[in-house]
Amino acid sequence: MANYELAFKKSVAKDLRAFPTQDVKRIMQRIRSLADEPRSAGCEKLSGLERYRVRQGAYRIIYEIEESRLVVLVVKIGHRRDVYRTR
Repeated sequence: MANYELAFKKSVAKDLRAFPTQDVKRIMQRIRSLADEPRSAGCEKLSGLERYRVRQGAYRIIYEIEESRLVVLVVKIGHRRDVYRTR
């Protein structure tokens, strides 16, 4: 299986600043694991979108997979109560 490249939207850095340091470390570790297997156990496809989500504690990582370029694009990270809301 080929390794995927990780890419982040600019807004993801802002999302991460709001979380405790210990949680950020766990979230980043989970994101790095997506490079090896983007559709790992616990991954769910979001309805109506070409996006997926994985859980990391109380947080959710929303991402897209670009198969043609082997890229995992992290779109949003947030607490489970807020991450699905649109602004």
